[in-house]
Amino acid sequence: MPPRKPAGRYASWIAAALAVVLSVPVLGSPAHAAPGDPATASFFNLKSGPDLSGQVADLKAALPTEGVQDLLDQGNRVAKTDASCTTDPFGSGDDGKVLAPAQKLCWDSGDSATEEWIPQGVTGVSDAQTDELWGSRKPLVTAWYDKVGSKGVRLSFLDPKTAIPGDPDGRRYRHVLLVEPYYNSYNHVSYKAIDVHAGGIAWYKYYLYVADTMNGLRVFDMRSILDLNPDQNASVDDTTLDGLKSNVRDETQIGRQSNVYYSYTYRYVMPQVASYKFVSAQGNSSAGTCVATGAPKASYISVDRSDTAAPAMIMGEYCDSDDTHPEKGRVGALPIDDATGLLKSTNGVVSATGAFYLPRDLTQGAARYGGMYYFNRSWTTHSGSLRRATVSGGRLVDYGANITNAVGPEDLSFEHGQSVPGGGTQYLWSLTEHRMDPTDPTCTDTGSPCGRVIYAHRVTDVLARP
Repeated sequence: MPPRKPAGRYASWIAAALAVVLSVPVLGSPAHAAPGDPATASFFNLKSGPDLSGQVADLKAALPTEGVQDLLDQGNRVAKTDASCTTDPFGSGDDGKVLAPAQKLCWDSGDSATEEWIPQGVTGVSDAQTDELWGSRKPLVTAWYDKVGSKGVRLSFLDPKTAIPGDPDGRRYRHVLLVEPYYNSYNHVSYKAIDVHAGGIAWYKYYLYVADTMNGLRVFDMRSILDLNPDQNASVDDTTLDGLKSNVRDETQIGRQSNVYYSYTYRYVMPQVASYKFVSAQGNSSAGTCVATGAPKASYISVDRSDTAAPAMIMGEYCDSDDTHPEKGRVGALPIDDATGLLKSTNGVVSATGAFYLPRDLTQGAARYGGMYYFNRSWTTHSGSLRRATVSGGRLVDYGANITNAVGPEDLSFEHGQSVPGGGTQYLWSLTEHRMDPTDPTCTDTGSPCGRVIYAHRVTDVLARP
């Protein structure tokens, strides 16, 4: 999370700075890439990481699995929508021209206010399935990273279309902890937290992809969600399938410890099943700036289903450019094998189908559909920026003007509407990261207030803007 914006932001110098950051591209010198130019696609190429199938099989032999629909039915938290969702990170916009969302969901009070967990990634069943259904449900999935401790990454499963009986504005949701399986020093299968930022996630068929910034992608399987408390009585340890115990009360332990499985109190854990690593050497560092060559940062990802014969994963970089590091970042496309849900490889290599240097920096999320690119950009706790771009003359160029958006917009997911004959309403889903802090004057103004929500814009509303 970048630093807070300064108070008194309506002063002329702040307004001028915001206009520069959100509206004016800085052209690269001959030593640097020019924004919008084609980039070397092969720098996005990936290869498979270590085989984890044995560890995953052993974990599934030890702990029972749970399906996504049952997990949704057993949600233990309640999000609110419609009139009951009062959190508003849109306000009127710093310029008074904010694009209000068509749909919005508010987290419960604990998740709205937590300083430990920061929401980042979003995907949905529209990415996963052409019919946009998982059984009879239409779930969204979001990712949060642990900023304070070492618990790693958790997912939230939520169905925005299914109301709670007796609570028409209520939507149940459930957290699931992501874990990495391994064999401990006794050769017993165990697992540990996933140490990534999870700035983007994408769901295709059974597989959930998580951006691993400096390395590539981590892969998880919806068929491998493990239940540590199947009797739903957290006060008593459950007996596991392998005759050991599982404990969901201890907040300090993870994995198998002294023949007990722990999960930092989470009922469900989801083990990594595979990974993809960049083929090229990584030239970036953990700093916010970026380089023009070598492997990119995997800051965010999404799915493009507009060409049903050639689905693609979109991957891009977050870059905070400066005078000595003017690169805005890159965005590339990777082919998906629709038959398996995994990335399409030849001779062990996933070859990117194209890449561009981004027209602008500070990009937090990207989606593409029908040749139109959509980019979420943010700057501290000012209003965010939703940009559009298309390929013209072999370059990725801005389409229209800036669209003022929510404060702290993150990853993007495109709901394609292909399940409806003739095409249904399309939505661009995202979520915001900044909690409302009533002690911070930059969070409480009417122009750009802070707050955490999941939201969606109608794509027709986005495209209608000049």
